[in-house]
Amino acid sequence: MQTTLDAFLDGKVQAHQPKHGYRAATDPVFLAAACLAKPGQTVLELGCGVGVASLCLMSRVDVSVTGLELQSDYAALARQNAARNQFEMDIIEGDIAALPSELREQSFDHVIANPPYYPKGGGTSAADAGREFANREILDLDVWVDAAARRLKPKGWLTLIILAERMGELLVAMGDRFGAVEIIPLTARVGRDAGRIILRARKGAKAPLRLRVPFVIHDGATHGSDGADYSEEAENILRNGAAFSH
Repeated sequence: MQTTLDAFLDGKVQAHQPKHGYRAATDPVFLAAACLAKPGQTVLELGCGVGVASLCLMSRVDVSVTGLELQSDYAALARQNAARNQFEMDIIEGDIAALPSELREQSFDHVIANPPYYPKGGGTSAADAGREFANREILDLDVWVDAAARRLKPKGWLTLIILAERMGELLVAMGDRFGAVEIIPLTARVGRDAGRIILRARKGAKAPLRLRVPFVIHDGATHGSDGADYSEEAENILRNGAAFSH
């Protein structure tokens, strides 16, 4: 597998990832920034890929992280990336639908995940098998949610990033197992519909759902410069590794 070495958080995190497969961009960084983990807590990332979200989280807060990844090539890169960044991260190869026994014996304060964007069927398949596997779901969202619920401690937090159009499906999958749901719409620019959402929910909580103020990623109504024109808060997350202020 050909790889590239890419920088995240202005170079604080460096990660090898496939040159032609699924490549992490801003979503794993936003996912890490949304996780409410505190020092000393435990975190499980479902479908960790090459480990970018977990590495960004560990660069911000001293937590113990376990990653679950089905694709062996990506799991190997996650181990390599953890070592490169001098973090201890336990990478387990296995299926979310049939969790390995070593994982079924553990419980966590937080579960984070960036599930595949696209539902089964429809659309154009990616030429690269790794990219297709990462982007198009094989397992229904309720399988992801069920795995998270089973591995979370009571009152533990689930944090996901997903397409906005799948929010209803996600809420149905959560049922009454989670409460204190917080939804942060992510919009590219002011005045545009949210393309993605971050969802946080607490296992066993009863507090009502909260729809947060949209998080605006870019300044201005249109792209008007050669730079990325990130908003101040997005810049603080993507460059400095800050947490969401929402």
